[in-house]
Amino acid sequence: FGLLPPSSSQGGVGGTAMQNLGTKDQATFRSIVRFYETKQYKKGIKAADTILKKNPDHGETLCMKGLALSCLPDKKEEAYELVKKGLTKDLKSHVCWHVLGLLHRQDRNYTDSMKCYTRALANDPTNLQILRDLAVLQIHSRDLPGFAETRRKLAVQKSNNRQNWMGYAIAEHMNKNYEMAKAILESAEQTFKDDTTITAYEASEVAMYKIMLLEESGQLSQALALMNLEEKRITDKFG
Repeated sequence: FGLLPPSSSQGGVGGTAMQNLGTKDQATFRSIVRFYETKQYKKGIKAADTILKKNPDHGETLCMKGLALSCLPDKKEEAYELVKKGLTKDLKSHVCWHVLGLLHRQDRNYTDSMKCYTRALANDPTNLQILRDLAVLQIHSRDLPGFAETRRKLAVQKSNNRQNWMGYAIAEHMNKNYEMAKAILESAEQTFKDDTTITAYEASEVAMYKIMLLEESGQLSQALALMNLEEKRITDKFG
């Protein structure tokens, strides 16, 4: 799932609720996340119990224990009970809402999962992991306008990542906003024009993508003109 990025600058572990724990318990809480992400669920539950012995009402720990339980046989009902209990203890925690969203996603309750992710983002609007998780469900559910807006937020939050701008352009394309998609591609080309990691093939694919956008929007003469202009950059002459 890629639940919680380790850096608080990305909106992961490090919220107010965890800061209310002692230093040792904060480290234990981080270990719960690691155990979950490495599928060591029983170890994660055991680590959660060490915190809950001293802090029985710590919402985020209750939720993380519930998430680990949800991955064990015949524990889903108990997992939901724990997560919902944890959420009532900390309604402003993006971690608690994210975890409940993950449980709903496990059960393919995508609408409820997206609602939880949206609530999580209301408490932590710059959380990249939750934005990515939301985008995946939006495209899966064919919520194309929502998908485009989430991809826009990802691009803005991580503007130095070229792939985020490509993803935003694709999202606008899927919404048939051809001019916007082309403008995003052109802006990204200018922004990353000095990036030496971009291969000739990648640059060629972007050029062909812009031509395709013009073609799909009915601007055939402009598409032909751009093809002639970009001819030297296009490496796949038969694609």
